Amino acid sequence: MNAQKINTQEVIEQEQEYVLGVYSRPPFVIERGEGSTLFDSEGNAYIDCVSGIAVNALGYNDAGINQAMQEAMSTGVMHVSNLYHTAAHAKLAKLLCETSFADKVHFSLSGADANEGAFKFARRYAREKGHEDKFEILSFSNAFHGRLFGSLAATPRPKYQDPFKPLMPGVRFAEFNNLESAQAAMDEKVCAIIVEPIQGEGGIYPASREFLQGLRALADQYDALLLFDEVQCGMGRTGKLWAYEHYGVEPDILTSAKPLAGGLPIGAILMRQKVADAMHKGDHASTFAGGPVTTHVAHHVVSRVSDQAFLADVQAKGQLLKDRLEELNSPHTVEIRGEGLLIGMELDIDTNPIVAEGYKHGVILVNAGPNVLRFVPPLVITEEEIAQVTDTVGKILKQF
Repeated sequence: MNAQKINTQEVIEQEQEYVLGVYSRPPFVIERGEGSTLFDSEGNAYIDCVSGIAVNALGYNDAGINQAMQEAMSTGVMHVSNLYHTAAHAKLAKLLCETSFADKVHFSLSGADANEGAFKFARRYAREKGHEDKFEILSFSNAFHGRLFGSLAATPRPKYQDPFKPLMPGVRFAEFNNLESAQAAMDEKVCAIIVEPIQGEGGIYPASREFLQGLRALADQYDALLLFDEVQCGMGRTGKLWAYEHYGVEPDILTSAKPLAGGLPIGAILMRQKVADAMHKGDHASTFAGGPVTTHVAHHVVSRVSDQAFLADVQAKGQLLKDRLEELNSPHTVEIRGEGLLIGMELDIDTNPIVAEGYKHGVILVNAGPNVLRFVPPLVITEEEIAQVTDTVGKILKQF
C-alpha cells in the first residue's frame, strides 16, 4: 500500500504534536485491512469487532466497493454541490425509498447532522400546520443522538453536555422502554419523538415492541412526528435492513448514516411525503451532502446489504455470536442482548481493561458504557472468525 514503511512512533508523535487530543487511541497505527481483519504498521493482525463503530459493513478491501469507487472516480467529477443534478444521488434516493417506508430522502454528512436536520423538519412540519408553539423534542434516557448542539441536547449525558451548555432549548426526556413515562412527558408542545429502536452507545438496549407501538400511538394522538434514529442499528446491522422491521412499527422520519456508504461519510433523512410537503426550497442545505462519489458507492452497499440472503446470513451469524458468548459461562456476565451483529455483553466489571487486553490477543473490541462490551463487526465476518473472537474473549475474561 505504501512505498515507504510507516514509522509507528513517528506517526504517534506527530499526532500528539499537531492533532487536537480529543480521542484516546491504542499505541499502534492501522495500515491496511482485508475482510474483517486489520493490520498495523508492524504487521500485527486484528480481527475487527468494531468496524469503524458499525460503519464498515462490508469489511475492508471489498472488491465491490473498490469497483464502485473506481466507477465513480472515472467520471472526474468529485463534487458539484447540490446546485446541480447528478444521477448517483437520485438512484440512491430511489433505492432507499423502495426498500423502506419512505417517500423522500434528504442527504447529509453524518448521523448527528441527519438528526439535526430531522429536528428542523419536525419543527417546520408543526409550523406549516399553524402550531407556532409546537417545537419541543421528546428523547429518552440513555439515548445517544450525536454531539452537535441539537443532537447533543437530545443526548442526556452530563459528561458530554455540561461543558457546552446552553444547548438547543426545547428538549425533554422520558424513561426508555417505559411507555407511562413517555405518556406523562407528552403534550401539545412536542413536535417530534426521537428514539433508537436499539440503543447503541447507551449499552445495546433493544426497545420493546409495546414501547415503540405506544410511541407510534402517542405521536398520532398529538400530531407529532415519530423519528427513529437508526444511525447505528439500521442498514442490515440487526439482520433486517431497518431495525424498525422487527417491531411492526413505521416512523415518519428515519435517520441513517454509519454503514450507508461502506466507510465514506454520508447521512440520510428518510421521510414520509407529509414531512416532505412541509419543506420548501432553501429550508435546509449542505455543500458536500449527496456527492456523486459517495452516493454511487452507497448505492452499491445498499444493494448488497438489502439482499435477503445477505440479511439471513447476518441473523445466523448474530445468533452464533450470542450463543458462543453465552457458552463462555463467565462469572462476570450479567446479560447478553441485541439483534443480529449488534450485540452487547454486560459485565460486572469495567470493560476498558478487557478492550486493552484484546489488542494484545489480536482482537479489536469497543465498549458501550463502562460495563458493556459491544460487538459490531463487519457484516461479512465469518463463522470461524466469530469462534476466534469468542474464544479470545473467554480467555481474557479468565484473567479478571
